[in-house]
Amino acid sequence: MSQERLTLLDGSTFFTTNGLGDTGGPDDGLYFADTRHLSTWRLTLNGAELRLLSFDTPQYYSARVHTTLPSASVGVNPALSVRRDRIVSTGVHEDVIVQNYGDEVCELVLELSLDADFADIFEVKDAKIGPRQVNATVAGDTVTFAYRNGGFTRATTVVFSEPGELRPTRMRWAVRLPAHGEWMTCIDVTCSDNDGEHPLRVGHGGFGQLEPDMPQTMQQWLDAAPVLHTTFDPARHAYRHALMDLAALRFRPLKGSAHSVPAAGAPWFMALFGRDSLITAYQALPFHPRLARTTLQALSMVQAKESDDFRDADPGKIPHELRHGELTFTGRTPHSPYYGTHDATLLFLILLDEYERWTADTTLVRQLEPAARAAVGWMRGPADPDGDGYLEYRTRSPQGLVNQCWKDSWNSIMFADGRIATPPIATCEIQGYAYDARIRTARLARELWHDPDLAEQLEKEAAALRQRFNNDFWHAERGHFVLALDGDKRQVDAATSNIGHLLWSGIVDDEHAEATVALLLDPRMSSGWGVRTMSSADHGYNPIEYHDGTVWPHDTAIIAEGLRRYGRRQEAVELAVKLLEAAAAFGYRLPEVFAGFDREGNKPVEYPTPSSPQAWSAGSVLLVLRTLFGLDVQDGTLRWAERPAAFDGPMRLDNVLVRGHRHTIDL
Repeated sequence: MSQERLTLLDGSTFFTTNGLGDTGGPDDGLYFADTRHLSTWRLTLNGAELRLLSFDTPQYYSARVHTTLPSASVGVNPALSVRRDRIVSTGVHEDVIVQNYGDEVCELVLELSLDADFADIFEVKDAKIGPRQVNATVAGDTVTFAYRNGGFTRATTVVFSEPGELRPTRMRWAVRLPAHGEWMTCIDVTCSDNDGEHPLRVGHGGFGQLEPDMPQTMQQWLDAAPVLHTTFDPARHAYRHALMDLAALRFRPLKGSAHSVPAAGAPWFMALFGRDSLITAYQALPFHPRLARTTLQALSMVQAKESDDFRDADPGKIPHELRHGELTFTGRTPHSPYYGTHDATLLFLILLDEYERWTADTTLVRQLEPAARAAVGWMRGPADPDGDGYLEYRTRSPQGLVNQCWKDSWNSIMFADGRIATPPIATCEIQGYAYDARIRTARLARELWHDPDLAEQLEKEAAALRQRFNNDFWHAERGHFVLALDGDKRQVDAATSNIGHLLWSGIVDDEHAEATVALLLDPRMSSGWGVRTMSSADHGYNPIEYHDGTVWPHDTAIIAEGLRRYGRRQEAVELAVKLLEAAAAFGYRLPEVFAGFDREGNKPVEYPTPSSPQAWSAGSVLLVLRTLFGLDVQDGTLRWAERPAAFDGPMRLDNVLVRGHRHTIDL
């Protein structure tokens, strides 16, 4: 049981350990601003590892770990217990409580091993940690680890409330515990960077309390969301879990900014990711529209102003990823930010329009007009380097991503026979996003920016793109849209989930809609839990390959919305229900991704290393609820559908905020 993972987080700070609360694996440690501030943190009693009884996480930032002596076995019940109460709040506050329930005095030695390697998160993730000269100094009951590389500085300070024998990498307490007695020490770990020390925000209301660092506390966040009434337990429980995960993942990626956005996911992606944040904010619109506002504001602040090959930047482009670690600070990686995403800029325009539909916040849309126009300029210019009307990507950076669509792994774009496509690559869903972005921005230009000429131009471009796309991306022999066009404009003919995004964007014409729906629902694509990223009939398919056979909840949720858009409500509802059933099987928390094996048991097969919690997987629950209710805002009016046949009991949403008014949706 000690090998169960325990991850606590507070913004971009997170602490990952085994169930005992100890580091042990190569990835474990306390991470602050993309740097590992504690690489070793292990507690022993009389030289032995403790035995885990259980751990609980009352909040996403707190844990209580119960342990006893390793000698515990059948008929052997030690009188000694050790409890660890931990709160992560920029740093760590931990209480260690030893209790003697026996009638005899107990002499024991408690020892905490600790160390800090200040490894960059990319080094840890890639298992390529370089050597560093870390200085450790002891003063009284405090040990400080410090590291400097030119202008990059980091430090970790550990303060103990109870005196002991302190060395740079070890604290030892010799404890004499009377019968029925208790001993306790408090430990505070604070992190410092170039801006100085970041104090802990531990509250004084008892264990698990944390001074909020967000505009809303967890309870305020939950109270502000619509209330779901349904007898379908997977929906009810997954909804609450999704809201809590999205609250947990909120953080401020820009120093000095009040704008909080969802981090992509724990543990490796507790950072600003343009695509992830935009999709998550879109998913959350009927439930927490403020998330879209702050995401749009934050991303507009880091929109590219000039070309930069190392960072794959061009004017008007929305970033892919922003990091603050040593490798980025010293210019060895391009994440300051890195702009290697060919869809985030389009999603920015899509979200801006959808946000205004739900909120009537015309002020923000006018404030972001320059950013939106710059995004349109990128879409019409650098996004299409050969001028053929399709948006294609190719990295210019020696450290850039080969693939810059949502399936951004190196082997995600392949032919049906398994050959890897060569760039520049124009994936199908990006063309769909470009179509949708033009239609939506045209509305904003006409109604809010008072620029009918731009609106007309964008609508003409969208119509032309739709017509050409339905011809050039359709594979007549295989009977479906292809994944992409490669650098030689050849059709990359694998059958993939990307075609479901085409339905969501509306670029599919009536002639091809039925075949597209049929393929997505075919057993080769639909696993019974969701839609596979690649058809099981194609050569590159592997049910545990990251983008070539797995099921991604956000992908399936977008496809369900696409089915609804094209009038296939019953099929959309059935797909949404399958995803909620998968959530129930995972304890009501959808992971980033799970394996694409056929549905044969009561739980999907797990992917080896998913992020969890993960923003757009949590958001997927919200999006499929929108699908189930059939929610849309059209011409300023909230609309919804009839109760789906899959549900016998009540379905109601109370307190839905639309254009400044609260609504109850009762199916």
